[in-house]
Amino acid sequence: MLRYIYADDLTKFPKLARSMFKDRARQFADRLGWEVEVQADGSERDEYDNMNPLYVIWERSDGSHGGSMRFLPTTGDTMVNDHFLHLTDGVKIQSPFIWECTRFCLAPRSDPRVSAALMLGGLELGIHFNLSHAVGVFDARMVRIYRRLGWGPTLLGTDGHGSDSISVGLWAFEPEVRPRLLERARTSSEVSTYWFERSFDFHAHDTAVQSA
Repeated sequence: MLRYIYADDLTKFPKLARSMFKDRARQFADRLGWEVEVQADGSERDEYDNMNPLYVIWERSDGSHGGSMRFLPTTGDTMVNDHFLHLTDGVKIQSPFIWECTRFCLAPRSDPRVSAALMLGGLELGIHFNLSHAVGVFDARMVRIYRRLGWGPTLLGTDGHGSDSISVGLWAFEPEVRPRLLERARTSSEVSTYWFERSFDFHAHDTAVQSA
C-alpha cells in the first residue's frame, strides 16, 4: 500500500524509514555507482532529506520499504536548480505549482506493480495539492519505465548520449493519466483515494500551496 509521509513524521514508521534509506544506498551507491553519501548504518541520505520533504512510499505487508519517491516544492532548494542548471540552459524552475521529484527507488525484488503505484501516488499528490507539474532529473534507464507506464515527461534538456545520458523533464498532473496508472498498479480508484486521504486532513492541499 501507499503512504504519504513528511520527513518530520518518519519516526512514526521506524522500520519503513530505515529500510527505505538502506534500499536507497543499495540502489544508488551499490548498483548504480552514484557518488552519494552512505552513512555508517548503511543508509543513504542527503541535504534534501533534511528539508522535510514529502515521501511517497510503497509499504510491504511486513512494514518494510518496497519503493519510494521524494517531493519538494521548487520554491525552495532543489536538486534541479542547485546541481543541474546546465540541463535547463541556466533557467531555474521555481513555482508554487511545480514540485521536484527525486530519489525514485525500488527495493530489491519489488513487485512490478510498485513502479506504477509510485507514479500513481505522485499523480494523486499533484491533483490533490492543485499542482500543475512535477519536475525531475532522470537517467536513461528510467525512460523505459516511463514508457511502459504510459506517463512520460516533456523533455527540457539532455546531456550525454545513449545509456550515459541524463535529462530533466516535466510531468503534467493530468487526471486523464489516472485510469492508466490505476490499471498498471492493479488497484481501484477508491483504494488509491483512501491511501491518500488517510495521510492528510481535509485542508492539506490548501496548507501545502500556502506554505510553498
